[in-house]
Amino acid sequence: MLTVAYGCQPVPAVDSASVFDKIGFDLGELDENGLYGPTDGKRSLDYEFCIPQGNAYAQEVLVIDPSVNFFPQSQGRIGCTEQQTLAIGNTHQPNAQLILMELANLDYIDRIQRVDWE
Repeated sequence: MLTVAYGCQPVPAVDSASVFDKIGFDLGELDENGLYGPTDGKRSLDYEFCIPQGNAYAQEVLVIDPSVNFFPQSQGRIGCTEQQTLAIGNTHQPNAQLILMELANLDYIDRIQRVDWE
């Protein structure tokens, strides 16, 4: 069970089965700093997801995850539609696992997947 204090915000109820189904990588790989890999080669993980167009959605996401940048002109590898905005975040932040779970708990986010930059 993941227990982390997250600012002064109440932690929303999380349907863990559907939340973990939405996240396309293993949260257990991340350490307390949001890094993964061997001790002498820790690195952060970038992830992408789509949100509906509109400032209200972007603001809600930024409250949860301040690392997110938005790319409205790109589909990303995840394949955002013309009615969606690509969002890319990074795990190198406190409470990365909780942040990802809170994002996945949003009804309008269908999937969060790892970004493999080439």
